[in-house]
Amino acid sequence: MAGSPVDVAPFAALGAVGALQEERIVVEGGASVAFDLRPGDAVRIVDPEGLQQGRLDMQPVPDGPPDMLVLFEGDSPAGAEYRFVAEAALSCILAAPGEAMAPDAQNPPTELYLHITRAEPAGAVPPPPLATAKLDMRVPAADARAFRVKAGDYIQIIDVEGKQCSDFLAFDADALGQGVELGLDATVTRTLMGNSFSSPGLHSRYFDANLRPMVEVVRDTVGRHDTFLLACSAKYYDDMGYPGHANCTDNFNRALEPYGVAAKKGWPAVNFFYNTVVGEDDLITMDEPWSRPGDYVLLRALTDLVCASSSCADDIDPANAWNPTDIHVRVYDASAGFSPGSSHRMTPDAPARLTRKTGFHERTSALTRNFIDYRGFWLPTCFTNEGAIAEYWACREKAVVMDLSALRKFEVIGPDAEALMQLAVTRDITKLAVGQVVYTAMCHETGGMIDDGTVFRLGPTNFRWVCGEDWCGVWLRELAEKNGLKVWVKSSTDQLHNLALQGPLARKILAPLVTTPAHRATVEELKWFRFTTGKLGDIPVMISRTGYTGELGYEIWCHPDQGAALWDALMAAGEPYGLMPFGLDGLDMVRIEAGLVFAGYEFCDQTDPFEAGIGFAVPKAKTAPYVGSEALALRREHPQRVLVGLDVAGAEAVGHGDPVFDGRLQVGVVTSATRSPVLGKTIALARVDVRKSALGQALEIGKLDGHQKRIAASVVRFPHYDPDKTRVRA
Repeated sequence: MAGSPVDVAPFAALGAVGALQEERIVVEGGASVAFDLRPGDAVRIVDPEGLQQGRLDMQPVPDGPPDMLVLFEGDSPAGAEYRFVAEAALSCILAAPGEAMAPDAQNPPTELYLHITRAEPAGAVPPPPLATAKLDMRVPAADARAFRVKAGDYIQIIDVEGKQCSDFLAFDADALGQGVELGLDATVTRTLMGNSFSSPGLHSRYFDANLRPMVEVVRDTVGRHDTFLLACSAKYYDDMGYPGHANCTDNFNRALEPYGVAAKKGWPAVNFFYNTVVGEDDLITMDEPWSRPGDYVLLRALTDLVCASSSCADDIDPANAWNPTDIHVRVYDASAGFSPGSSHRMTPDAPARLTRKTGFHERTSALTRNFIDYRGFWLPTCFTNEGAIAEYWACREKAVVMDLSALRKFEVIGPDAEALMQLAVTRDITKLAVGQVVYTAMCHETGGMIDDGTVFRLGPTNFRWVCGEDWCGVWLRELAEKNGLKVWVKSSTDQLHNLALQGPLARKILAPLVTTPAHRATVEELKWFRFTTGKLGDIPVMISRTGYTGELGYEIWCHPDQGAALWDALMAAGEPYGLMPFGLDGLDMVRIEAGLVFAGYEFCDQTDPFEAGIGFAVPKAKTAPYVGSEALALRREHPQRVLVGLDVAGAEAVGHGDPVFDGRLQVGVVTSATRSPVLGKTIALARVDVRKSALGQALEIGKLDGHQKRIAASVVRFPHYDPDKTRVRA
């Protein structure tokens, strides 16, 4: 049915819609959305991943016979579309139906995209309210408005059309009533938060000059603002040759005058959606904002406030893309209780997704408040009353359990699934048996790495790719289309969450809990880089003997709805063995000791697997061509840089990005470093020139400007800890 005209009365086939702006709505897999259409509205429904059925229910308005269409039946390809134009007013519901996916299944419900082009655009409108709004106010282009907010209430500042800056001021309302102006202080805030801009999570708050918190950032769909410059003022435009130009400072003065706030020549402000950068040359530069239509920042008032928001008047440079537009402000009651998060996009044109909670968050959040936004999920860095060092020793001597649900999972299915994976990764997938797992690299045609990850073979034409990068799914679909392969790549990240149970006692804890079918390996029988399926109590699970710690360990995969029950079962069984929850801080220590690479540190698209220290994942014996194979063959024969281990003298901190020198010559860079508790010294991984990579080579790590201060180091074998990996094979 995809792409065919609708054959019921209220519709006609889609014609040209011109260049009108589309409304874009995402229907999550397993969910539905309601929307209204007017006569002439053009609709495009897209199945971006394929194999996802759609159900469209339509009710003519004010009355008429309802109708329901089933979209994308059968083997619909990725990118399948259904288009129509409404001939009458309609109230619609679009669903992307699907059941919860079992850990050993490959049928995740996935997203549908709904695009609506209105026959009669209503002008620039903000997105729908997040809840019932107490204040719903437009700030016209190049103007400002002031408003009151009660403690606990939420303030949403919306960029209606995109690429529009909005300066924000806030004052303690009680202090203003006593004639005292006590407002946001950017210097205090940066000092206390240790960040240039406050953002959702641990570094979310803005403070006044008395070091008291005034507002906190709850949500941010842009992630690019500044907190260190003035709102634009008359002087700026005078200096630029535009005397008398409208400016935010004068607009603020007028808006705040009724509240008794004294006028200023320049207002220090939080500059939302303002794309400013402090370069390595110490110069402040700017460009067009990152914000898109409907992007917003959501704040929570921590005391009674008088606030002011502007639509920046700047039309003489890129600050507002040379075209000031409206800002919209909404205030919501404290009872709304919005979840915190930042937005993430798989590709520049993809819909934004707020930071989400894993299936284990209910349990981990009861044990710590130390969370960071890691690749779009809230993950703990360490746990209250324990901390990274205690968690580290539990991993090395007993056992730990860690939430790794932020890993991206893709189901690769169809008759050409093996051909696609053979083409996409460096390992020889034809040698992978059902039930096996292999670690591999995925590369560009230049040999630079896209990502590293593991391939699970679930069947003759069934694979699961587990990695860190969302874009891998898009790239695999593009690769399949380019090569004419009949294969589907389905995102299953939100259907498959996982705990890592790691440490020398991991098998003793896990084995008694799991039952497996007779034809599957038990936990005791499971070999390194193999997986099995079964039940942990009543919870369906898949268990792989894999990990990221250098210790004996397992990863346990389940549907997120079962996350809390799985956590409880493991913690209860592990209590006699000293099982401890494990955060990202401890993980970084053990993975560096074990020589395990991390995206953005040991590799990026400018480094190949040899330079990243995983040359073993590029076998010479793989004769079938794959993406990057020609480039990697040349790089293997003519290496320029290599990853090495470093023993570092003393206890001073070194870290990612520190330059490595041989005399005055910089020969490399530190990719990761830590103070190793078990080895009692500072260790590092570094990418250095092959001519300076011999074991025992004396080098120095540069601090300050790289030359004033040097820390002695020497090249050593890595992994630093258990270099023969005997513990993971135990």
